[in-house]
Amino acid sequence: MSIYLRVAMVGTVCLGFNCLCAPTSKAQVARTELHAIPTLTLSDRDFLTGEKNGTSVTIAGSLRIPSLGTDRLPAVILVHGSGGVGGNVDRWSQELNGIGLATFAIDSFTARGLQSTSANQALLGRLNMILDSYRALAVLSTHPRIDPAKIVLMGFSRGGQATLYASLNRFQRMYGPEGTTFAAYLPFYTPCFTTYIDDADVSDKPIRLFHGAANDYVPVEPCRPYVERLRKAGKDVTLTEFPDAHHAFDNPVLKEGPQVAPQAQTTRRCSVKEEPAGTIINAATKQPFTMEDPCVERGPHVGYNAAATAASTQAVKEFLRVTLKLN
Repeated sequence: MSIYLRVAMVGTVCLGFNCLCAPTSKAQVARTELHAIPTLTLSDRDFLTGEKNGTSVTIAGSLRIPSLGTDRLPAVILVHGSGGVGGNVDRWSQELNGIGLATFAIDSFTARGLQSTSANQALLGRLNMILDSYRALAVLSTHPRIDPAKIVLMGFSRGGQATLYASLNRFQRMYGPEGTTFAAYLPFYTPCFTTYIDDADVSDKPIRLFHGAANDYVPVEPCRPYVERLRKAGKDVTLTEFPDAHHAFDNPVLKEGPQVAPQAQTTRRCSVKEEPAGTIINAATKQPFTMEDPCVERGPHVGYNAAATAASTQAVKEFLRVTLKLN
């Protein structure tokens, strides 16, 4: 199998004024529940050093259960990006509910008094959402309708970063719930510009990255060598790239094609790495990295891509059918 795949686009169907991927599942769910998720707010340094005494906060998660009954269902935890819970999260919930999966969309921002970190990524440590994901797993794995052995983590951009690096065994040992782990990891357009200590020691569960080859907000280029390193370490990981797809290509709220996000911060020209004692340094300057570094820019592009959305939806559904042994 190749290390990364380039996928040809498939056709779309336009409904009204929105151009949506075809086919699109509009699943009716049997039950929606809101759950409290106790977690912490930590700096990235505190997270990396295993600190357990951060600021307590209770975030929320919306659980959608697609069927009545008492049987245990596989589930996907959905982790939003820098703009908060957006249209792509709702669309994915409907798609996944349509094939019999429960979905648990977590909101890492509202309880922390945030709406967006797009214009200022320093408002919340980037690694907090890994901890939030582990805490969501702890809550969801005890639910009577959920199969704790079949919970998948899926995230987008900042949430994709959380999804990818939640697979690190080091982080799992520090913060993961005892006795349960994710069944698979599905990061979408994730930032790969940070090298963490022992970041090739990841879960043996499947990792499937999806990215846009035209993404100038969170470029795919740093993900390629990382995926290659993981595969050389014997891990089950692939990177699928969609030509002409920009950042947030699966969000139907956006217009088709690239549009400038003038105030959004991008680390596309940054390369950073973790040093001992939890320090993240700029690889070029060897100084502690901040969002004020000269490599941080503004004005990247975002844009919906119906064909990439359709292709990724088909790929994710097929992967989950096989991995979770869906009927």
